[in-house]
Amino acid sequence: MTELIPGLQGDIPPNSQPGVPYVGGKEKVVACAKHFVGDGGTTKGIDENNTVVSQQELYRIHMPAYYDSVVKGVSTIMISYSSLNGAKMHQDHQLITNFLKNTLNFRGFVISDWEGIDRITDPPHANYTYSILKSVGAGLDMIMVPLNYTEFIDGLSYLVKNNFIPMTRIDDAVKRILRVKFVMGLFENPLADLTMAKYLGAQEHRELAREAVRKSLVLLKNGKTPNEPLLPLPKKSTRILVSGTHANDIGNQCGGWTIEWHGQSGNITEGTTILSAIKSTVHPETEVMYVENPTPEFVKSNNFEYAIVVTGEYPYSEMSGDSFNLTIPDPGLTTITNVCGAVKCVVVLISGRPVVIEPYVDSMDALVAAWLPGSEGQGVADVLYGDYGFTGKLARTWFKTVDQLPMNVGDPHYDPLYPFGYGLTTEPVKANQLFMVKM
Repeated sequence: MTELIPGLQGDIPPNSQPGVPYVGGKEKVVACAKHFVGDGGTTKGIDENNTVVSQQELYRIHMPAYYDSVVKGVSTIMISYSSLNGAKMHQDHQLITNFLKNTLNFRGFVISDWEGIDRITDPPHANYTYSILKSVGAGLDMIMVPLNYTEFIDGLSYLVKNNFIPMTRIDDAVKRILRVKFVMGLFENPLADLTMAKYLGAQEHRELAREAVRKSLVLLKNGKTPNEPLLPLPKKSTRILVSGTHANDIGNQCGGWTIEWHGQSGNITEGTTILSAIKSTVHPETEVMYVENPTPEFVKSNNFEYAIVVTGEYPYSEMSGDSFNLTIPDPGLTTITNVCGAVKCVVVLISGRPVVIEPYVDSMDALVAAWLPGSEGQGVADVLYGDYGFTGKLARTWFKTVDQLPMNVGDPHYDPLYPFGYGLTTEPVKANQLFMVKM
């Protein structure tokens, strides 16, 4: 993932000093590595929770991406809401100043999360002066204060004037922030370049996103037996069924952090739904019938050659995604049962993570983990219908039940439904083969 940094900021020059931020011109932007550190290892995966880990595990598991980020010249690093062995990260002087700044030689600036310093106390904001003292003293250079910024300014000014926070700490923060602004060229070009707006939603960018969708799809099952693959699907059929809550919903495809904080279902942005993509991909003589949650009787009575069920999680972000059961919400499983019990079906699963799909896999002829394809649903149809092959592999273990969690490669109890790195492949199919009707 740290390869995103040169993509956003530009490739650092060969003679660049390690740890110094770099931004390669007006067409590049500042990158932020987050959330430092241990954010992905909280107890039960709960947002803003406590990460319990030994020092050896911390540096072996959670820290390597930050080593790479600093080497690649990342400009900013954001601190995590979470705690490390019971202590809030926003006040961890040892890791922020001693390790990140002094040992790794990070020369960009450290920023808090949204009202992150407020969470140092419980309840949040109970003693804001204390929160300012501990966070700035720990090494935070910029504080994200979305609302009452005058309270922060007053509190910080008081602490500095009364020698609770030394001016050397303020000088360090200012120097780091100015360094990033200088490498961004903000003093030469302080305003946004409005000519860049023409690239928003540009077709070439949509094509790149579509390619990313194709390459990220993971084929988990293809056929009731290895000798009877369902995918790729034929483009020419008499009648096919598309169903599921996510088939014709761009908001569900995109997930959280899309237009709204937690995202939302519905027609929230421009793009191509998977249903629209299917309709534009199949042969003109193929009848595509869309029913979101059909009954078994409906499915059996309409002589469908096959069905595509597109279902999964509804949009979420941060704490709204906390789940102790990781199940597909209603009516997703009902739709899978009704459709796959009556006709050949491929299930396209839209989710931001592995979810519980047992004991439903046996009823499916094919299963695709599509993650969050975003606005370019055409990328899903590209692969379902064989214009491109499936190549994606699981970037994390897919569990059987939540009782197995946490479960990682090498654990004595490692017994996944689909292991890390798993993913079936298919070859692209020539157009004339795809138009053949399966008998």
